Amino acid sequence: MNDVKRVVIWGTGFVGRMVIAEAVKHPAFDLVGVGVSDPAKVGRDAGEICGLDTPLGLTATDDVDALIDLKPDALVHYGPTAAHAEANIALITRFLRAGIDVCSTAMTPWIWPSMHLNPPNWIEPVTVACELGESSCFTTGIDPGFANDLFPMTLMGLCSEVRRVRASELLDYTNYEGDYDREMGIGRPPEYRAMLENPDILVFAWGATVPMIAHAAGIMLDEITTTWEKWVTPEERKTAKGVIAPGNVAAVRFTINGVYRGETRIQLEHVNRIGNDAAPDWPSGNENDVYRVDIDGTPSISQETAFRFTDASGRDAAAAGCLATGLRALNAVPAVNDLSPGWVTALDLPLIPGVGTIR
Repeated sequence: MNDVKRVVIWGTGFVGRMVIAEAVKHPAFDLVGVGVSDPAKVGRDAGEICGLDTPLGLTATDDVDALIDLKPDALVHYGPTAAHAEANIALITRFLRAGIDVCSTAMTPWIWPSMHLNPPNWIEPVTVACELGESSCFTTGIDPGFANDLFPMTLMGLCSEVRRVRASELLDYTNYEGDYDREMGIGRPPEYRAMLENPDILVFAWGATVPMIAHAAGIMLDEITTTWEKWVTPEERKTAKGVIAPGNVAAVRFTINGVYRGETRIQLEHVNRIGNDAAPDWPSGNENDVYRVDIDGTPSISQETAFRFTDASGRDAAAAGCLATGLRALNAVPAVNDLSPGWVTALDLPLIPGVGTIR
């Protein structure tokens, strides 16, 4: 290909490992460096870390200056969540100040940097770094991310009127090993108050797409509200993280609601279960483990998206969705490189059809 992008990938966790395995085969990208924060991974071949059959000849490093000296077109960042904001900001701004664009899946409040809950000390350092380095910073993900902004906003463009738009995540968490017990209270007694039950924390962590959609539609919301429901299992349920005893929470349903003229007009919904038979009265997809968009409008539209592996690898739908999250950031690199310096959101990007994916 004529314009191969040289990239550094930071992070070899669940998402980063899968993306690296795909990036090294991708004709549109040249993986020139791999960064890690875990001292136990420093000095190891990236192929070994990612479980590949052959070494990649790339040694994982925590030497940020050495990675910057490679002068990549972009840092593709699969770092930790916003719970580690200070470390994420310190790392990302070093690349931005050096004139290197960043495409990331971390720091989900950055999906809409102007969201009122974003603290200034999370925004100003990036703004300044982009100005100094004449670079750009883009954050994506599935939730928040393209399933909750790109999909609904694209479908809204097919309507003359939208009375309500709802983007839903309808997933079985049986095989998921993330921090859902502390964050969502899954596996805990019903009286346990999970971190995300706090409305401000929920909106801050996952609600940035609501004001983004409002902005795209040309309206100013009256307020953003939330709801939270729990479902208690009457029987033992086995998960990748252990066993959920009878009487504990095995499903949660919550919404983040954009209210306009006294009515909910934009809604993000999560229904996360342990077992597809859990909370049977709550919404489900036509298939299991899907992301769904429902528009009540003219015309009304429903779209259901399922991420799957069909390569006989045995990887589940959650892994497929995580890979899609990571590849959205990687495939966005050429478009982000072409944009003016500064913050980049889904509204700034052109259509990204995936150059080099058909080969």
